[in-house]
Amino acid sequence: MTTEDHLTFRQFMLREHRRVGVPKDLIFLLEDIATACRTISHKIRSGAFAGTLGATDDTNVQGETQKELDVIANDQFMMHCANTSRVAALVSEELDNVVWLKDKAEAGDYIVYFDPLDGSSNLELNISVGSIFSIVELKEALPELTDEAVLIAGSEQICAGYSLYGPSTSLVITTGHGVNGFTHLNGSGEFLLTFPDMTVPATTQEYAINASRQKYWEAPVARYVDECLQGKDGPRGKKFNMRWVASMVAEVHRILTRGGVFLYPRDSDNAAMGGRLRLLYEASPMAFIIEQAGGKASVGGARIMDVAPTELHQRVPVILGSAEEVDLLDQYHSE
Repeated sequence: MTTEDHLTFRQFMLREHRRVGVPKDLIFLLEDIATACRTISHKIRSGAFAGTLGATDDTNVQGETQKELDVIANDQFMMHCANTSRVAALVSEELDNVVWLKDKAEAGDYIVYFDPLDGSSNLELNISVGSIFSIVELKEALPELTDEAVLIAGSEQICAGYSLYGPSTSLVITTGHGVNGFTHLNGSGEFLLTFPDMTVPATTQEYAINASRQKYWEAPVARYVDECLQGKDGPRGKKFNMRWVASMVAEVHRILTRGGVFLYPRDSDNAAMGGRLRLLYEASPMAFIIEQAGGKASVGGARIMDVAPTELHQRVPVILGSAEEVDLLDQYHSE
């Protein structure tokens, strides 16, 4: 199959406009996000020459040291997302508060949530990093433009996606009608459809968890991992492999490609914060993608997308991937 046989991102989205009614304004916004991702990918690949792989002297609202490329990636998202007239507000991991682009937020306007550079601690190691985004359409006008006004449950998302900056640059999106993956064709400026109708296998023999946190795990997670480690001789009756990249985008992309389950659960060390990963721009968009691909996403006994946000940078536990594994972990939590 040649590159000419693959739909471009615009061709695919226009087909979705005709097929399921994806709004053209959403297509324009997604094209702008794709441009931001292409630019970020280039900035990462040239970071060693530009001297931008290191840290700044600043921290973000989570108290995490910002890398120079965190700031650069955030600026790209801010600039390109502002191009679409229906975008009312931007919510970023790197910014304390909501950035309002309008004096009034009307019904039909968009709120865009994003983690501009997930896994940036991997930059100096030349390990895959990525960007995550989510889009919500307002059902009614907002009476006030406050941080609280954008605390909207993940079940209200109309679109979610991520870009993975690895050996090639991928763009994976859902608009609520399945999941499709695109690859950037270097030198062309185009994302081409290379992974149509991505699905998560219901069963798996692979899981991803940070094993260095074992001493903090709660009983359901400790039980699950112990049973996996017992392999064929244990209650699961099969061998499991463990993976850990320390980049949520890379973990989720692997699950979409060949199955598996990803865990960053609540434990005794992060329980006071509510978990580790942020609900609005990490957990919810990835949950939407995984569910649209036939998998499941849970906080441990409850669906991620049903969690009602209470804070802009709220953290939650995350368990997502192959349906059978998530169901089993939910069962262990309920017990």
